[in-house]
Amino acid sequence: MLFGMADPIKKALVKSGYRVREYATIGELIPGMAYLVRRLLENTSNESFLRSKFAENVSTEILLKDPAENLTPTNSLEPKQPGRYYNEPLIDWVNAPARQQMKTALQKMKKQFGETVRPVINGKEISSKNKISRENPAHTSETVGHVELASIEDADNAIEAAKKAHPEWSRKSASERAQILLNLADIFRRERYSLMALQVYEVGKNWSEADGDVCEAIDFLTYYAADILRLEKGERVSYASGEDSHYEYRSRGVALVIAPWNFPLAILTGQVAASIVTGNTCVMKPAEQSSLIAARLMKYLTEAGCPKGVVNFIPGLGEEVGRHLVAHKDISTISFTGSMNVGLEITKECAKVQPGQHQIKRAIIEMGGKNAIIIDSDADLDEAVMGVLYSAFGFQGQKCSACSRVIVLEENYDRFLGRLIEAAKSLIVRDPADPHSFIGPVVDQEAYQRIRNTIETSKSSARLVFETEVPEGGYFVSPTIFADVNPDSELAQEEIFGPVLAVIKVRDLDEALKVANGTKYALTGGLFSRSPANIKRVREEYECGNLYINRGITGAMVGRHPFGGYKMSGLGSKTGGKEYLLHYLDPRVVTENTVRRGFAPPEV
Repeated sequence: MLFGMADPIKKALVKSGYRVREYATIGELIPGMAYLVRRLLENTSNESFLRSKFAENVSTEILLKDPAENLTPTNSLEPKQPGRYYNEPLIDWVNAPARQQMKTALQKMKKQFGETVRPVINGKEISSKNKISRENPAHTSETVGHVELASIEDADNAIEAAKKAHPEWSRKSASERAQILLNLADIFRRERYSLMALQVYEVGKNWSEADGDVCEAIDFLTYYAADILRLEKGERVSYASGEDSHYEYRSRGVALVIAPWNFPLAILTGQVAASIVTGNTCVMKPAEQSSLIAARLMKYLTEAGCPKGVVNFIPGLGEEVGRHLVAHKDISTISFTGSMNVGLEITKECAKVQPGQHQIKRAIIEMGGKNAIIIDSDADLDEAVMGVLYSAFGFQGQKCSACSRVIVLEENYDRFLGRLIEAAKSLIVRDPADPHSFIGPVVDQEAYQRIRNTIETSKSSARLVFETEVPEGGYFVSPTIFADVNPDSELAQEEIFGPVLAVIKVRDLDEALKVANGTKYALTGGLFSRSPANIKRVREEYECGNLYINRGITGAMVGRHPFGGYKMSGLGSKTGGKEYLLHYLDPRVVTENTVRRGFAPPEV
């Protein structure tokens, strides 16, 4: 028996006449500790055989019973406490029925390749001669669908339709508007696998990433539906005698939503949901690369009960239709997620007042990041390596929150880098329709060429330590790791939006924070450390909107991790948080003198 453990049992065995042999482990610390923990669990766990047999007198027959007979279902999608907000549960791909449903959905979606989607204005589809095709980024010879693009005239008509629909829509109660969001959430649950399959083919998300996107879309719907009920109540702000003063909110008018392709359903749904649940009407301009998914959203909004004109679908090129929409005098609020350059142009345009414009435009701008994870000298390297790999290479690094820099204290640099490279060898680069795929293709040829150029250019200034083979026939880019990167180089300063990771060595935490804060962005950041003092310091000094400690830096969840940055990463409050809907509302205060002559108080 193990030295130092279960002494009462040893004594009992000796007293019974048995010979007891004690042993102790020798060797390296980490394997030894792992062994010790396993034995501790065996001896002390509430579920251990030893505890059950000797401490609780459980019979041998019960202990040796088939464990499957005692299992209870744990994968229910119903919340345990109705009424409380819960994030939508992810699919457990261990379950064979779930895998089969996804395979079936992929097969059905492939049979629908070649469909054409069109702009929708005031509830009617509008035909256009200007058309683009969306190819499958994993197999560029396959055309997933076609998108007829809206014209400038269509954009004007969409704004006019939204403007006309606003008065009636804004007069509806918050509960009526919220119910449409809840209806849409139920439709998303029903169409979950179909929506995931379309994301696999249109933007190259693997199964898990596509599932996460659909779940986040549902989360936005349910969260904002609940939050608007809180805001509708308003607040009494004065208790002075003879005075009744209330703080309340009004919708702003027509909101413009410009969404990215990397979270094609979640971000777009969140922006549209926030716009309409607050009583605004909406013009929806998705990214060209994900307009097929956006068309599904438009279709399901109608099914959910959204009236004509409240949401208008305007697929089109950003530099043409998008620019015109931003400058339009009747747009009151702009919600944008995308690149820094476009975001700054929108911010500049909002400061201009057009002839006939009656209100100042408000912009909610979410832009990029050059996000870094700091690896402290005492970090748990097993956790750190896995956290960095997922954060850097999940969805091919095409997340604004993705880790593109790892800042490692020199005591851990060589060990961490060695483990990171070995772990990266296990990453599977395949067609995202394959359930084993972790890394799929980047979204299109422009992204492929830009990322490949960055990799080739960086080879002259940093040490390439990992690159692997990738499939042919699609826009596949190898997960790529550079070591000994200069913190001031382009590789360490500019957003790449691809599976490229820069590893930077620093002397101490002082230098680590200086490097981490040494870019124009402040979106996400991370730290792996066991030091309470260092964790406290990083919490205070790291400049980022979302800081994650001892975990990956992607995968923000609505309500739990309200998301957004500052500096050149964004303008406005965080999505999925208590302040976000306020961007779409104008506050006002109504004050009434309640002691005037002839006042009749309401009956109680």
